[in-house]
Amino acid sequence: NSELFTLTYGALVTQLCKDYENDDDVNKQLDKMGYNIGVRLIEDFLARSNVGRCHDFRETADVIAKIAFKMYLGITPSITNWSPGGDEFSLILENNPLVDFVELPDNHSSLIYSNLLCGVLRGALEMVQMAVDVKFVQDTLKGDSVTEIRMKFIRRIEDNLPAGEE
Repeated sequence: NSELFTLTYGALVTQLCKDYENDDDVNKQLDKMGYNIGVRLIEDFLARSNVGRCHDFRETADVIAKIAFKMYLGITPSITNWSPGGDEFSLILENNPLVDFVELPDNHSSLIYSNLLCGVLRGALEMVQMAVDVKFVQDTLKGDSVTEIRMKFIRRIEDNLPAGEE
């Protein structure tokens, strides 16, 4: 049930705000929690989606937007703002289910409420040998018209096998 998830997530963020002195620390914790979720979630995603290895970052973007977000959050973000080199793009979420029923208090203006999503994306992609930078650029909770997540490909992670185990 998405409403239960949304409310539970809200309670988690509220508790983190109580436990940490500033929004930057809460943002780091949300990213760290998301990363740990992503590391584990990728196995479930690969098993349930039957998606094969992506050949480039554009194909990865399509899988993330059209399959992963749909599967886990019930939404399909649009992919826009590709960099000329094809190594960076934006996911535009017209509707972010994590922010239903949420208003940011004035004293938490630098809180990135849905930062868990950045960590999930980073952790999941790292498990399939892709180092990426993921961050929020726009957020409807902060008055923007849409929520925008910017993803930048950093490098392919090479498998390091112990010597003699090729």
